[in-house]
Amino acid sequence: MIDRRVAVRLDGVSKTFRRVSAGYPFRTLKSALVDRSLVRDLRPEESIRALRSISFEVATGEAVALVGGNGSGKSTLLKVMAGLLRPTTGTVSIAGRVAALIELGAGFHPEISGRENVFINGAVLGLKRAEIERRYGDIVAFAGLEDFIDEPVKNYSSGMYVRLGFSVAIHTDPEILLVDEVLAVGDAAFSHRCLRRIEEFLAGGRTLVLVSHDLDLVEELCDRALWLEAGELRMSGRPRQVVDAYREAIAEAEGREHKEAKEAAATAAAATAAAATRGGEHAAIGGAELEAERSEPDETFDVGAETLRWGSRAAEIVTARLLDGEGRETYHLRSGAEARFVVEVRAERELGDFVFGIGLSTPRGVECWGTNTDLLGLRPRRLLGAATVVVRCPELRLAPGEYLVDLAIHSRDGAPYDYRRRIFAFTVTAQDRGVGLYLPRNEWWFEGGIEWEPSDREE
Repeated sequence: MIDRRVAVRLDGVSKTFRRVSAGYPFRTLKSALVDRSLVRDLRPEESIRALRSISFEVATGEAVALVGGNGSGKSTLLKVMAGLLRPTTGTVSIAGRVAALIELGAGFHPEISGRENVFINGAVLGLKRAEIERRYGDIVAFAGLEDFIDEPVKNYSSGMYVRLGFSVAIHTDPEILLVDEVLAVGDAAFSHRCLRRIEEFLAGGRTLVLVSHDLDLVEELCDRALWLEAGELRMSGRPRQVVDAYREAIAEAEGREHKEAKEAAATAAAATAAAATRGGEHAAIGGAELEAERSEPDETFDVGAETLRWGSRAAEIVTARLLDGEGRETYHLRSGAEARFVVEVRAERELGDFVFGIGLSTPRGVECWGTNTDLLGLRPRRLLGAATVVVRCPELRLAPGEYLVDLAIHSRDGAPYDYRRRIFAFTVTAQDRGVGLYLPRNEWWFEGGIEWEPSDREE
């Protein structure tokens, strides 16, 4: 049972930073002393509002996550809670000893050894030397740095920094632990060890405030999530509700970007066509050369070392969209909802041998589903000019997460006309949870002496 005593309270907290880039005037020391602030009376264009009137409470024993995009104010808010930054307005109340793991290497002196940094960091966090000496062996063992503890910290890797910093923080027996995304730097084995220790920490009735981009971890570990956007608290609630709303907002933003990119491409194509019309005489002169170019395979384009498009372009994928069951373009779906993948294609010359294919995968490359017209038993006869291909899934029962779409046109023997990988992405959210990538419809019932508390959906 969670003790409802308040461990952290923020009331109307705002934080403003003065711009220091070229073109913005510096305030003098005299003006800062007179005004007691470097940011007071600044014009809006001279300041950055990192936090805007944030108010919330964290109960003792509660695990709270801060989610949001880069620049939303999460790390600034955590620093304010840790006392590393003073709020411009508002108040912060903390009840209990705080340990903060916020920035990589924060609190460590690079020129001295890990051993000396353990004692300095422990003292900063409120431990006496005798207490640090008693816990020293456990700190080093948990960090796994026995062979490097007497090396200068400047020689440590980023992962070693995190391991030592987390180990010191967790062994100071804090009542409130503030953790930023720095844990993502560690290796998988250490991350699992950290999570086990955090779970033990929470089981002991301690308080956690976590900043993380790992939304699955937020749902599994935390009791509540706060969504920050542009320095404002946009939503607070149960992790699943907040994460779903956040994912939906991301999908909507990506959908707008996808539409804008398509509109820009259409505008550019129209401008090119108009220029070609105006320069018809030149086009006629150079017609033979242009036709020769079209007969050659178009060059591929890459992201890093990965090729995202290739093929002869005997047939081309022009555009692709995702529609919901009502025919509206969207890049966010609820699991089990209807989805329509609409593909516009074109063949400049008549083709009698063609196959259309589609595949869905996760951003890490795990294949979720795929098929093509040849596997479905469709035999091609003729493709010429513009055409539309629609793949309708009456119930797309994918698990919550991000998915990428691959599309292809090729001959029946596999010769590529136009392969396009990761042509667009979409997000799936769901009320139910499970393990894996498939979320089939399922029903449970019970008989006998079994009782359940009301579910989140019934509250």
